[in-house]
Amino acid sequence: MSLQTKTAYTPEEYLTIEREAEFKSEYFNGEIFAMAGASRKHNLIAGNTFASLHRKLINKGCEAYMGDMRVKVSPTGLYTYPDIVIVCDTPQFEDSVFDTLINPLVIIEILSPGTESYDRGKKFENYRALPSLIEYIMISQNRNYIEHYIRQPDNTWLFSEIRDMADGIQIASAECELTLEEIYARVPE
Repeated sequence: MSLQTKTAYTPEEYLTIEREAEFKSEYFNGEIFAMAGASRKHNLIAGNTFASLHRKLINKGCEAYMGDMRVKVSPTGLYTYPDIVIVCDTPQFEDSVFDTLINPLVIIEILSPGTESYDRGKKFENYRALPSLIEYIMISQNRNYIEHYIRQPDNTWLFSEIRDMADGIQIASAECELTLEEIYARVPE
């Protein structure tokens, strides 16, 4: 459902509205879409993942952002808020407000029942258009399970999955590893 009643918004109109809004919305093809709140499990997983990444990336020239860093997929025009974004080297922003990242290296989404098909489908299709994106990670909140996609030199995506709590996910482009135990710490089953 579209947030506003106007037929179509420009990206500039969206940013003006979004920067003054009390809640977050995404933008695509002239439409503004309100974002729903997250569950306890979603928040615990996102917090655990971000905290672990932050500690591991702090001395590697990388930055991790959680939830409130908007990403613009310039080739498709999607503006969205991934659960976690990693950028290494120099972050690039759409403008001088520095709230819309355009060069994410890694995007992590926590799969919610209401957004899972979108995160796997159209959203990932848009993300793949980002030349900077090397890794896309989807973390289930309903079971101990991670899907990991890595862009290959020929622009195909290599898929792997992690299910065992003792195993970890190697985020090669950011030179760090997370275990499922870190990600799912204190998350109720």
